[in-house]
Amino acid sequence: MDIVTGAIAKLIPKLGELLVGEYKLHKGVKKNIEDLLKELKTMNAALIKIGEVPPDQLDSQDKLWADEVRELSYVIEDAVDKFLVRVHGVEPDDNTNGFKGLMKRTTKLLKKVVDKHGIAHAIKDIKKELQEVAARRDRNKFDGIASIPTEAIDPRLRALYIEAAELVGIYGKRDQELMSLLSLEGDDASTKKLKKVSIVGFGGLGKTTLAKAVYEKIKGDFDCHAFVPVGQNPDKKKVFRDILMDLSNSNSDLALLDERQLINKLHKFLENKRYLVIIDDVWDEGLWKDINLAFSNRNNLGSRLIITTRIFGVSESCCSSADDPVYEIEPLSIDDSSKLFYTRIFSDSGCPKEFEQVSKDILKKCGGVPLAIITIASALASGQQVKPKHEWDILLQSLGSGVTKDNSLVEMRRILSFSYYNLPSHLKTCLLYLCIYPEDSMIHRDRLIWKWVAEGFVHHGDQGTSLFLVGLNYFNQLINRSMLQPIYSDMGNVYACRVHDMVLDLICNLSHEAKFVNVFDGTGNIMSSQSNVRRLSLQNKNEDHQAKPLTNIMSISQVRSITIFPPAVSIMPALSRFEVLRVLDLSNCNLGESSSLQPNLKGVGHLIHLRYLGLSGTRISKLPAEIGTLQFLEVLDLGYNHELDELPSTLFKLRRLIYLNVSPYKVVPTPGVLQNMTSIEVLRGIFVSLNIIAQELGKLARLRELQIYFKDGSLDLYEGFVKSLCNLHHIESLIVSCNSGETSFELMDLLGEQWVPPVHLREFVSEMPSQLSALRGWIKRDPSHLSNLSELILPTVKEVQQEDVEIIGGLLSLRRLLIESTHQTQRLLVIRADGFRCMVDFYLNCGSATQIMFESGALPRAEEVCFSLGVRVAKEDGNRGFDLGLQGNLLSLRRVVWVKMYCGGARVGEAKEAKAAVRHALEDHPNHPPIQINMFPRIAEGAQDDDLMCYPVGGPISDAE
Repeated sequence: MDIVTGAIAKLIPKLGELLVGEYKLHKGVKKNIEDLLKELKTMNAALIKIGEVPPDQLDSQDKLWADEVRELSYVIEDAVDKFLVRVHGVEPDDNTNGFKGLMKRTTKLLKKVVDKHGIAHAIKDIKKELQEVAARRDRNKFDGIASIPTEAIDPRLRALYIEAAELVGIYGKRDQELMSLLSLEGDDASTKKLKKVSIVGFGGLGKTTLAKAVYEKIKGDFDCHAFVPVGQNPDKKKVFRDILMDLSNSNSDLALLDERQLINKLHKFLENKRYLVIIDDVWDEGLWKDINLAFSNRNNLGSRLIITTRIFGVSESCCSSADDPVYEIEPLSIDDSSKLFYTRIFSDSGCPKEFEQVSKDILKKCGGVPLAIITIASALASGQQVKPKHEWDILLQSLGSGVTKDNSLVEMRRILSFSYYNLPSHLKTCLLYLCIYPEDSMIHRDRLIWKWVAEGFVHHGDQGTSLFLVGLNYFNQLINRSMLQPIYSDMGNVYACRVHDMVLDLICNLSHEAKFVNVFDGTGNIMSSQSNVRRLSLQNKNEDHQAKPLTNIMSISQVRSITIFPPAVSIMPALSRFEVLRVLDLSNCNLGESSSLQPNLKGVGHLIHLRYLGLSGTRISKLPAEIGTLQFLEVLDLGYNHELDELPSTLFKLRRLIYLNVSPYKVVPTPGVLQNMTSIEVLRGIFVSLNIIAQELGKLARLRELQIYFKDGSLDLYEGFVKSLCNLHHIESLIVSCNSGETSFELMDLLGEQWVPPVHLREFVSEMPSQLSALRGWIKRDPSHLSNLSELILPTVKEVQQEDVEIIGGLLSLRRLLIESTHQTQRLLVIRADGFRCMVDFYLNCGSATQIMFESGALPRAEEVCFSLGVRVAKEDGNRGFDLGLQGNLLSLRRVVWVKMYCGGARVGEAKEAKAAVRHALEDHPNHPPIQINMFPRIAEGAQDDDLMCYPVGGPISDAE
């Protein structure tokens, strides 16, 4: 099911399933299904071609035909799914009110006979309707995919000629930063060699304008220069011809040369010249590699090569060397955004008071994107006249909803849509799905991917590949293409995303055109037509306004997906009205005992087509037993329900369940439940208190992620768990936790002795007292088993030795490390230059008994570093200047450097001296990362330099900058 082909992609294999022998369909029915399959495959190919054409270029007859086929595909899939459900014997209880007339038959045998007859009539009717749709297309005599034969001027070209004064922030901070990266000044070897710089960011941020501004400013310092736009699907020969024409101001004989000859000519021309070349708007890594061949001759004359791109993969391909920087362009500041907005509308007269608040609200939605600011400002200034305030209010309300018809905003959407139409069809669908979320939503990555899976948007890649991992690849591609804005955790990994308001406006507009999602926001506006609703998002933006329940949507029975946000839960339709619902997301809606809505959940057993049930943060204390009837359920999210402490025994029926989450709280499963979940891949928040439950885990052969808790564990319990763990050969993430106590060491010792980590392991977290002997054992036995380990979290380790540091530093994929020791004896730990080569987030806290030092060249890729310093130990061991190797080191630091300074046993003056030395070493860092120094204990008020610092003096004091 997707925006391009409707349900056809999922429907084709389902119809194929009907042809297998177990259904014993009549020969004539099989023939009709085979004919239907052929017709659908042909239509699927045509729909894919249509999906590649922007709507404003699409012939209206093609558009009408595509809409009809997509809509019909949903009808067909619903009929097939109902048939398959009945034949498999899945039905609600007889005493319920759902699905009137569908399941009330005398016996199961009679039901199957009747159902076969029903599918025969359904297929016959559907085939007839498809023939009518095809006949209408034939009568209108249009072949292929017709597009309107007009060629629009690329609106991005305006950025090349726009008045520089209009774009504040371009000739200010931005170009200074870019000029600094270009390293134009100086006479050393680093400034003489060819330097490549890439400017990356999503559409509308001003990459082209910035590049053009810097180009105009510095081109006079070079022997020759060229500024060449590339764009999507370029002719490579034309690109090389354009570069040569710009550089040489001549086009003689270039049209006759092939690609190799053009590259050779370019090599020869640039041989003894200092050149500046900007390649604008590169979309493809392969194209960049071909272009790069032309500039591989490094003549050490100080040449500069700049590219702009929306795609991070392209920028990294361009700047693969540490000497070639990537400049990630940032949105304009609030001040610059305001200046640009007000200047465009009010010239130099300033903003009248009545427009101040609405202007701030509009600028918030623009998010510092120059393209958005300029186009919206242009919409509000008609010639020399400023539109009245009520029109500003109307535009503000419509921004982000995709329903604005202003021509300037249409142009802005067209610019942003270039990125959208460059996506493959499955990514288009996944991106458009995000219009179900209100503006400024923080969208959790895993939850979104599992919803994509349940909706049918994610398709199997290699045989046996997890659908979640395929969906994760989709998510990363959308991040890489700058369509989603990543949100990073404290450890630096992307755990969520946001959609920029202008991108949200685009996808809402496209969804509205395609009738893909209906959004009810409580303002009286329900996007898309109320007929044929397939996906529904209930938001109710106005929380003070009590919206009426949705009783006027006639096609509610056809809804496949509904996502309800807390303000709108009061208008949730009765679950009995949904006949083919596949996704139900009630996350963070109050369904607890104090809520009048809690009884509504009891009808969940009727939703026999359900694949995704999101109940995270709903305050439920008990899961209905009827949930066991949802035999197609794949995802059950019960996270953040602190009153939920057990799972019903009926869960053992959910053999298709892939994902079960009850984290961060702990839930005790009933014995016998887990062993039946043979499809489970992700299991989070399970409380293991019985040996039988520990043993059941060993039967979950597909398990990839496991998060479990132990309470007062015995040696027998730990042995049972480790034995089960040895049967789980696909584990990628393992998080174990238990109460503090000596028995915890027994579990880690057992893991070190008996468990061989699978080669897929990428995350290991032990939130319990432990020793590093287990880790040393794994690595010494066979380091290849940890070749993919990228995250290692051990917050309560007994001791860290230098040998441990060097062993862990040799893990080639490790990107995130957190270790805290409790009983440190080794006084010096050295982070060597040959270790931790891929480390991004480094956290090592060894308390007051150790000083940590860094060799020159250590942690070359670390963006965030936290380490401890024992002041007394450093002083006693001769490091009187507190030189930790920080000066001119850790060159990738960006986010923060955090020093935990333990001053117990030191003099106040020594603590001050240590703090000043560390700060001085870090303040000169070229990236100017935020510096945070925490002192334990704090320096008491009025303390003298000779006073001895000892515990307890108070809590830590944070000196953050």
